[in-house]
Amino acid sequence: MSDVTITPDVAFRRYSRATATAQAEGRVPALSVALTRADRPLWTMQIGDAGGVPLDADTRFRIGSVTKTFTAVLVLQCRDAGLLGLDDPVSAHVPVPGRLDATIRQLLTHTSGMQREPFGDVWDTLVAPDDRQFLADLARAERVLAPARRYHYSNLAFALLGQVVAAARRCSWADALGERLLRPLGLEAITVEPTDRAATGYLVDEYSDHARPEPAVDFRALAPAAQLWGTAADLARWAAFLADPASIDPAGAVLASATLEEMRWPQTVTDNSLGALQLGLGLMILNRPDRVVQVGHYGAMPGFLAGAFGQHGGAGTPRAFGCAVLGSAGGAVTILELTHQLLDLAVAADPADVPPWRPGEPAPEQFRSVLGRWWSEGFPHDFRWREGRLEARMPSAPANQPASVFAQVPGEPDLLRTVSGRELGELLRLTRDASGAVVRMRWATYRYTRTQETFDGVPVSHP
Repeated sequence: MSDVTITPDVAFRRYSRATATAQAEGRVPALSVALTRADRPLWTMQIGDAGGVPLDADTRFRIGSVTKTFTAVLVLQCRDAGLLGLDDPVSAHVPVPGRLDATIRQLLTHTSGMQREPFGDVWDTLVAPDDRQFLADLARAERVLAPARRYHYSNLAFALLGQVVAAARRCSWADALGERLLRPLGLEAITVEPTDRAATGYLVDEYSDHARPEPAVDFRALAPAAQLWGTAADLARWAAFLADPASIDPAGAVLASATLEEMRWPQTVTDNSLGALQLGLGLMILNRPDRVVQVGHYGAMPGFLAGAFGQHGGAGTPRAFGCAVLGSAGGAVTILELTHQLLDLAVAADPADVPPWRPGEPAPEQFRSVLGRWWSEGFPHDFRWREGRLEARMPSAPANQPASVFAQVPGEPDLLRTVSGRELGELLRLTRDASGAVVRMRWATYRYTRTQETFDGVPVSHP
C-alpha cells in the first residue's frame, strides 16, 4: 500500500484514468464501471457509445454468467429454508435421466461432469430451448466426465439449478429471483429482459476499427445461467453483498452471513496446475496477496463481457466493497482485468481508515485464569480476551492470520465451541482446580497445559 494518504478526489481520477485506458486499449464501444464501498460515495464512470441509447449510469448491459451467482444464492436460500440439501440428487427435485443424476453441490461447483451446453447447437442456431424442451432433451445430453472428477464448466448444470429453485419455490426462477433477491436488496436495475435503456453489444474487428452489432439471444430455459441485464452500480452492490453480507444485509434477511461464508469456501480449482482461480458454491474465488480474497463471477454473452467481484480480508479493505465492469465488446479482456485492477487500486490509493483502539471491559471472572500462554504438542498458544470474546492464536502465526474465536456452549460454563478460525467447530473443555482456576484445557481433544509437557504428561524440563 502507498505510504501517502490520497484524497478520494485524487483516487477517483486514478480510477478514471484506468477505466479510460481499458476502454481505449480494449477498443470497447461502451464501458460502464462502478466501485462501491461503505466509507465513500459510489463512484461510477461511463465512456463510449451505447449504440442508440444514452450512455449513463442507468444504461443496462448484459451480465452473462454473473447470473449464476444469483441462481446459486437462490439455491442456498432454499437449503437454509429446509427445502433441499446440497447433497440431494437432482432427481429428488427435477426429473432427470439416471446417468445425469448429479448432486446439487456438484452442479454448483461445476463438478457434475455434465456436458457444457444443453443438447443441440444453441450457439450455432442461437435458439435456446424452453423449459419443456430442455427437460425432454436431457435424455439426449451426455455426462462427459465422471462426477466429482474435476472442474468442467456447464451452463446445462445451472439451467438445472434454476429448475430446482422453481420446483422448491413453486414458482418460476424469474419470480423467485425478483421476490427473494432483487427487491429485498433494492436491485431494481437488474432485469431478466432488456429494457429500452439496453446498450447494443458488438464484436470489434481485429484488423480494423469496425464494430458489428451482435444478435440478441433469449436464453429461455438457460436463463438461470446467463440471462440477466443490469447496471454497473447495482451489480457492484451485489458483488459487495457476496463478499460482505453483514454490511449490505445486516439482519440476514436475504441470506445469513455464515451461508455466504460457506459459499466462498473453495470446492475446486479451474486449473490444477495454477490454482489461482477457485470455485466455491457457484462463486469464483480469486486469492490476492496478504489474505485478500475477491469473490464474484465473470460473464460473457454475444457482444458483452462483464466482471463483478467483491473483496474481503486484508489491511485497508473497506466494508461493503465491490466493483462491476460492464462492456459492449465480446472479445475485450481488458473489461475483466479492470474489475480487479480497480479493487486493487482503491485499496492502494485510498485504504479504509484505521479505527482507533479503545479500552474495553475486563474478561469475565470465569475466563480470567484462561488468559495467557498455554502449550500443546510442543507449541505455544496465547489466549486473550478481545472485543468481548475469548480468542487464541499461536505467536508464530502471521500477524494477518485471524485468531480462533470461542463461544460458550449454552448451559455449560466450562465448555466452549470454536466459532471461527483454526479448529472451527471443535470444543474447548476447561478443567479447574479446587480454587476454580483453569489448570488444564482440551481443545479438539488435544491437551493444553501451562508448561511444555510430553504427550504422557511429563514436563519437558524434567529429567
